[in-house]
Amino acid sequence: MKDKDGKIIYVGKAINLKNRVRSYFHTSADQTFKTQQMVRKIADIDLILVDSELEALILEMNLIKEHRPFYNIRLKDDKRYPYIKVHWADDFPKVSVTRQMLKDGSRYYGPYTSVWAVHQTLEVLRKIFPYLTCAREITGKDARPCLYYDIKLCSGPCIGAIDKESYRQMIDDLCKFLEGRTDPIVKRLQTEMQAASEAMNYERAATLRDQINSIERVVERQKIISGEQKDTDIIAMARSDGEACVQVFFMRSGKLIGREYFILEGTEDEKNEEILKDFVLQFYDEAAFIPSQVLLPTDIEEARIIKEWLNTKRGGEKVEIKVPKSGDGKKLVNLASENAVETLRALETRWKADKDRQHQALAEIQAALNLPEPPNRIECYDISNTMGTASVGSMVVFEQGVPNKKAYRRFNIRSVDGPDDFASMEEVLQRRFKHYHSEQERKDQPGYKPDLSFSILPDLLIVDGGKGQLSRAAKVIEAQGLQGKFALVGLAKQEEELFLPGKSDSVRLDEHSQGFYLIQRIRDEAHRFAITAHRQRRGKIGLASRLDAIPGVGPERRKALLQHFGSIENILAANVEEIAQIKGIGAELAQAIKTQLE
Repeated sequence: MKDKDGKIIYVGKAINLKNRVRSYFHTSADQTFKTQQMVRKIADIDLILVDSELEALILEMNLIKEHRPFYNIRLKDDKRYPYIKVHWADDFPKVSVTRQMLKDGSRYYGPYTSVWAVHQTLEVLRKIFPYLTCAREITGKDARPCLYYDIKLCSGPCIGAIDKESYRQMIDDLCKFLEGRTDPIVKRLQTEMQAASEAMNYERAATLRDQINSIERVVERQKIISGEQKDTDIIAMARSDGEACVQVFFMRSGKLIGREYFILEGTEDEKNEEILKDFVLQFYDEAAFIPSQVLLPTDIEEARIIKEWLNTKRGGEKVEIKVPKSGDGKKLVNLASENAVETLRALETRWKADKDRQHQALAEIQAALNLPEPPNRIECYDISNTMGTASVGSMVVFEQGVPNKKAYRRFNIRSVDGPDDFASMEEVLQRRFKHYHSEQERKDQPGYKPDLSFSILPDLLIVDGGKGQLSRAAKVIEAQGLQGKFALVGLAKQEEELFLPGKSDSVRLDEHSQGFYLIQRIRDEAHRFAITAHRQRRGKIGLASRLDAIPGVGPERRKALLQHFGSIENILAANVEEIAQIKGIGAELAQAIKTQLE
């Protein structure tokens, strides 16, 4: 279903599509407010015919994931969730964090809702299973290892301290650990420790002992909650004020090895059964592992088709979906429900506190600067360079007191030679408002899609740098015909003083106020974004200049090297054969590049 602009607002399916669609347009007191609102906006309907209910289920799920229609139930956050990725196809597998599962021979674990939680998990794992993290080619013949080997966070395959077979066994143990299957690992390590001790290899025996102790310390925190050895996910839900929180407990071989919560959008006026059904579909579409059993608090629609779909995702193995009425299963679902309620309550408290702080901060800034309205959109600009080289301007955008990183932009300075921050700021603002005027000219054209970085003017524009930058910014805004359209201030770097055009005295917010903290955060974010962009540009310039000094490396070959490797470190880490594979570079030039750079 589409609105007048052709935007998809709802995706649905039915065996009898005529009856399903017609039901929306019957006048009925049974229609929810959400449905009534949706029907008012429907301007067009597209139909897709498929051969089976399973195909319809999969297509509906994929379309919702792709278009995120406003009136469908959706997992909150349109970004992908993070996973732990074990690069199993490599001879010496590494472990990394990714947001995308590929069919590349790797093993994936997740999804997790927090990158922080993933890194916390990896920090524990690396102490137990000291896996490889560097970019070296592993031959086992390096003269010396890196620091991580010395501090026991790498097993040293680069110097032959561990062979390929033993290293892969260690990574396989890591995988089993993530799957909650620790008993076979501990038994095998105990056997190896005993053998090492009997062979008087006491250093090896001590290492294995420490590894076993570390595993057992973690396992102690994994509660044994069922005598069944099945792999089970326990799913429950809590709802409050239009929000829905789903809690998932992960039980492997009878042990609770972890839990995650997920927030869903578009759940207003929806039945619990519908929300749970849509969660199951969206969660297991992204999940790296399908258990043999899923426990739910209530029956869901289309359970038969969903089980058929889960069976195919599990490789043909049977998946059970159960609603336990008594016993351990019922207790587990109740436990998950209690956790969902507590999680949602804690989140609501945090959301309210955050919103209250943001509203307070904006109100304090409004009062301090004597603005007619709270500055809901604030843009801040900063310049970063090193002695005038690789100059970059940053534009960061905060809306309702929260950073909108999709609207951030950086500007590589083109017209300024040398370290002239004032002229650089002029160029950045000229380009920003040139984009704004272009957006205004295009907005009446058919199919126009606004660039949300430039199509909207700020309520408050901050230039980092005090009075000097402020006067240059005011000059640009006047020349662009935008004077009086928004507030402009200059922010002194030292004490967070705010300067207004035409006024000699600065404005200072109370240093313990929410408004002060928000101004600081915006300034720090603009500075961070500018520094990051500058370093990236400087790194590319430095790499290009070093490559230019190598005979035989012209613009085309330099470009090919930059595109493939991205940094000097990556070229140095590559072997001659890898460099020689780049288009236009043979073995002889590859050797010359390595020699010159080293």
